[in-house]
Amino acid sequence: MQDSWVKVYSTLFLAQAEIKKAMLIENDVDAVVLNKLDSSYLAFGQAEIYVHPSNEQEAKRLLETELDTDE
Repeated sequence: MQDSWVKVYSTLFLAQAEIKKAMLIENDVDAVVLNKLDSSYLAFGQAEIYVHPSNEQEAKRLLETELDTDE
């Protein structure tokens, strides 16, 4: 998967990644969350969002726009 998809976002919070993935999907950008959080100690690892390379710029724009409105 990592060869054909690109990472556009990462966070320590799985729920936050799932919310952002849902936002991308609502905007017609296919996205998946890869949970790399340690199952015993949730302070280690990250949840990462990956998209197809053809959607990378649009995904980054949407995520940036959402971050601007969160502040």
